[in-house]
Amino acid sequence: MQRSLWSLPLFVGLLLFQQTPALADIVTVINFDDLNDSDIVTNQYPGLTFSNTIVLSAGISLNEFEFPPHSGSNVVSDNGGPISILFSSPVLTFAGYFTYEEPLTLAAFDGIDDQVATATSAFSSNDALFGDPGSSPDEFLEVSFASGISGVTITGDPAGGSFVMDDATVQTANAPEPESIFLLLSGAVAAFTLRRKPLS
Repeated sequence: MQRSLWSLPLFVGLLLFQQTPALADIVTVINFDDLNDSDIVTNQYPGLTFSNTIVLSAGISLNEFEFPPHSGSNVVSDNGGPISILFSSPVLTFAGYFTYEEPLTLAAFDGIDDQVATATSAFSSNDALFGDPGSSPDEFLEVSFASGISGVTITGDPAGGSFVMDDATVQTANAPEPESIFLLLSGAVAAFTLRRKPLS
């Protein structure tokens, strides 16, 4: 009488195949320090298209005593109107650090231009010298939407020139980590290529 057992390599392969891939957030931080003072920001950063956005540098066009950068020496400001950013692929989260002299609204929109999330500043002004009592510069504001954000607008004074933004952060959809993909594929190969060995 013959008995057959699954081989040990196949058993291991099946275990690997059944593992759920780990997910890793893809987070991009843009500090604008790779640009020059007074540069107009448009499509310098892959996947993002800016409008009404200008670079200000500490010690040149930026009054860093009132509007200190969150990091480095560059920030961006609303140039002639609200800043808008379009994403070539939907993102889960957009955030940044803001110093402002008028109340600020961060609004997120989906692919059909419906507003799906909003965040507002905690104060009317938070600049370092003349901000509201209790405020401090570089306030963190964030919008999130699980189904994907296709664009954001950041509005202070509708005419512009009312806030600065630094360390803009974008989180894109989760993706399997490379190591988990390798384990998944290894398990699949083992499961479909190894055969049962008869045991006498």
